Amino acid sequence: MPRIIGIDIPENKKIYFSIQSIYGVGPDVAEIVLRESQVDPEKRAKDLTNDEINKIQRILDRFELEGDLRRHVSDNIDRLKRIRSYRGLRHIAKLPARGQRTRTNSRNARGGSKRKTVGAMSKEMATKLEAAKKKN
Repeated sequence: MPRIIGIDIPENKKIYFSIQSIYGVGPDVAEIVLRESQVDPEKRAKDLTNDEINKIQRILDRFELEGDLRRHVSDNIDRLKRIRSYRGLRHIAKLPARGQRTRTNSRNARGGSKRKTVGAMSKEMATKLEAAKKKN
């Protein structure tokens, strides 16, 4: 497996898709890197030479990736929480922070495993439920 920036990239994928497994490298950055390093995007990662890997590595060093990017993002979220902004409060409450609806959807944020969808009940179950309510 070729290692780029300390990350093992998948060797059987084309290099264009393979370097996208690095946190912070998407389609646009992958295209820029391959164009500047003059590496064929159709080439498989296992077929890269050491020279091509070094070229890609040098170009990727200009971008903020992996640990630095993760730290940067978490620092931004911590700052929002600290100043008690609306988005920060949404992060604290583990709710969607970008305006998504919560009445439906957002099951992961609101606890999807705890909620049970109640469907149609048999008459037998409904009578048992009513009897239990009357006792309480």
